[in-house]
Amino acid sequence: MSPMNDSQGREFDERPWGSYTVLDDAPTFKVKQITVSPGKRLSYQSHEHRGEHWFVVHGTATVTLDDHEYLVEAGHAIDIPQQAKHRCANAGTEPLVFIEVQFGESFAEEDIVRYDDDFGRADA
Repeated sequence: MSPMNDSQGREFDERPWGSYTVLDDAPTFKVKQITVSPGKRLSYQSHEHRGEHWFVVHGTATVTLDDHEYLVEAGHAIDIPQQAKHRCANAGTEPLVFIEVQFGESFAEEDIVRYDDDFGRADA
């Protein structure tokens, strides 16, 4: 399924784990609002060409970063270095919402290497 536009014309996509909305897309950065449904998690992945900064605005994120687990509560942030393996999970009962700021050379979806995925999307 391809991304669509929300009522304000911003890129929006529903995923098996929740959804995202692109808040800004500039040549040197991209900003997304990501919502993770209760009990769901993103794939364990890395990016060759970008790093990310995640700021949690609602809920508590369980972040796996290079095989170490961190709890990131609302009002706090974590940096995801370029090429680091990472994932975000929502063990709570309400949606988890965080703001993701991508920075680097490329923000294309093709710059995702998946190592593990609950929805069968891991790379072979």
